[in-house]
Amino acid sequence: MSILGHRITARRTLALWALMLAALAGCGTPQPSVSTHELPFDTAVDQATDALVAQTQKLPGFLARIETKVEAKIAKRDVVLDPMVDAGSGQQTKATQQLEQRVTARMQAKFASLEILPFRADNVAKAAYLLTGTLTRVGGRTTARPLQINLALTDLHSGKVVAQASALAQDQGLDHEPLPYFQDSPVLVKDGVVDGYVRTSATPPGQPADPTYFERLPVATVISDAGSAYNDGHYADALEKYRAAAAMNGGGQLRTLDGIYLSNIKLGRMAEAETAFGNIVAYGFKKRQLDVKFLFNPGSTVFWSDPRVSGAYDMWLRQIARQGAAAQVCMQVIGHTSHTGSEQVNDALSLQRASFILQRLVDDAPGLGPRAKAIGMGWRENIVGSGTDNAVDALDRRVVFKIVDC
Repeated sequence: MSILGHRITARRTLALWALMLAALAGCGTPQPSVSTHELPFDTAVDQATDALVAQTQKLPGFLARIETKVEAKIAKRDVVLDPMVDAGSGQQTKATQQLEQRVTARMQAKFASLEILPFRADNVAKAAYLLTGTLTRVGGRTTARPLQINLALTDLHSGKVVAQASALAQDQGLDHEPLPYFQDSPVLVKDGVVDGYVRTSATPPGQPADPTYFERLPVATVISDAGSAYNDGHYADALEKYRAAAAMNGGGQLRTLDGIYLSNIKLGRMAEAETAFGNIVAYGFKKRQLDVKFLFNPGSTVFWSDPRVSGAYDMWLRQIARQGAAAQVCMQVIGHTSHTGSEQVNDALSLQRASFILQRLVDDAPGLGPRAKAIGMGWRENIVGSGTDNAVDALDRRVVFKIVDC
């Protein structure tokens, strides 16, 4: 048979599978796979990945038998991978990188017709499916908590999740240090788009992916590319890409504003950085909450001694005070601590730190005094909860500016 004949045969085969899809639509949607038995991390990842791939066996595009190399090329199923995240913080960490690397290797080993593509606009345009995944800490307030792995495949044409699997993993030997962009970020960069990614990764098959996330995939590829440039130390390139993302439809995201600030800081453009941080504050006030990573020396209300960490704090406070005064908002200034020490000590310390921050705001904008209140939350609302007191749980030692009704 000629090459053209092979191509026609392959196309007919794929067309038959497309017809079968309609027939199978009434036969039920693949059911999500959930494992509640705690397993070693690598074993849990393999189990979740295998369960995800097993569900695809009911999808016509995955069922096509590959008879020749020509047919294999036509029948190849492209899957684009949006980098996986920690569900609680929205951060990419060394552990989430380990998750996506193992998932990718396992999927390609178990199903030869799958090709996992980087998260770029051209790949999103041509791929059939989108792969997302998260790590979620479960099991209450103990520091030695297991991790739930959630994986999902979304049809890029229909916008519906076609397969979803979960497994429970032991948190042993994993490095949860955030990647440089997230480690350097002054704020918690977990907005509605990131929340939508997390929800999509846990969505049952047959249901639509979160629209806030899914509709912003084109700009998300640019933001992801900018983040990679920042992590690699290419700050001018990162700034250019973040600015490009900001100009796109749906680009007004916290990750974009934060990236513009961070890139300017790295490039020594302090005036531009202050303007960028002001935009972050305005975004947070509009959303009625801004979580800022003010780090203090242990057990004190003195800012972290290293100026590389705390050097920008005066500018942050100046922007928060000015915008709070100009908008005439009422706010709660909520202090948080990491999960070390007694509850009573941390409650007192978090209140002292919140009161210190509030006094600094009032020093810059006296009118805020009657409209703001300091609150100590201790470690009761930890995001990470590791108690490591390092870059891993820096978000637990944050100060939250919550806009409330006057």
